[in-house]
Amino acid sequence: MKRLHDFLKSRWGIVSAGLLIGILASTLQKLGNPKNMGICVACFERDIAGSLGLHRASTVQYIRPEIIGFVFGALIAALLFREYRARAGSAPIIRFMLGFFAMVGALAFLGCPWRALLRLAGGDGNAIVGLLGLICGVGIGVLFIRSGYNLGRSRDAHPAVGAMLPLLMLGLLLLLIIKPILPSGVPFFSAEGPGSQRANYLAALGIAVVIGFVAQRTRFCTMGAIRDVILMRDFHLGSGVVALLVGAFIMNLVYGQFHWGFAGQPVAHTNQLLNFGGMLLAGLAFALAGGCPGRQLFLSGEGDGDAAVFVLGMIVGAAFAHNFTTAGTPYPNNPPAWGWGTGAVLVGLVFCLALGFLMRRSVEG
Repeated sequence: MKRLHDFLKSRWGIVSAGLLIGILASTLQKLGNPKNMGICVACFERDIAGSLGLHRASTVQYIRPEIIGFVFGALIAALLFREYRARAGSAPIIRFMLGFFAMVGALAFLGCPWRALLRLAGGDGNAIVGLLGLICGVGIGVLFIRSGYNLGRSRDAHPAVGAMLPLLMLGLLLLLIIKPILPSGVPFFSAEGPGSQRANYLAALGIAVVIGFVAQRTRFCTMGAIRDVILMRDFHLGSGVVALLVGAFIMNLVYGQFHWGFAGQPVAHTNQLLNFGGMLLAGLAFALAGGCPGRQLFLSGEGDGDAAVFVLGMIVGAAFAHNFTTAGTPYPNNPPAWGWGTGAVLVGLVFCLALGFLMRRSVEG
């Protein structure tokens, strides 16, 4: 166990984790998940929100087992290595709103940081613009961190606090397996569109548990990788992110899933204003919250109640984005340059910038 621990903490460990995630994400696409979306935390949480009836976009409704598996995998790793610790109390309402606006930004782009990398690995040139926005957003967040931005410390909490999100995920898994017939129609499952494209749920769940386990041990985080490079010139996490891109690119070539271009890419659009601005907002929100969507799920699995609040904020944000039509519209039905999506992104940026300025003093006590 110690040898595994030491390896996963090493540079080769984080590189191996990135390669594994990239390979498995492309494999999930081959097994039936949407194209260039083998794994997307933002999109998959949106699908869960739709399945629960929080929004009624019929093409994106499904209880994604990958999200459940990430939490379970991290929980197993934390328990095995005695790192599970229930804690909470670090500005929960702020974290909820950061999760909310992170999702608004991610869905304007149509993907989380992981999907941005997977889109690029599949040949989607629009992802380059999104990744530039992500880097700029995290960079602004780093400036706030350097100037004293702080959400305060979390505190040890009752074990029930740490168990809430894993239990919620267990409930979602039961809904997925049982598929109860309720008068309201929930849970909803898409018959067409991205929500209808899914790998076998047992295969997806198993792959996600493995990824959750490895990511918890290596502290894999795309936002953290960018932050560490800017803040400390530390490329440890960054090497894992590059490995994810390389692993996915190689497997896409093997599977015949690489198709270069900007127009006509799956579940994507060519509105570069929203591509950049959406990920600018998402990157800033991730930096202010202390982790990308995947990292927040892994932290939730190891007992972090504040990360769980962020996750719930993202799910509510997904419902808002589709109910208020702020999410990007896939090609060729591109959204207008100045529409609801752009307005929501601007509101989110104002919120995050105000938060960064107002919370620059450490919160104590």
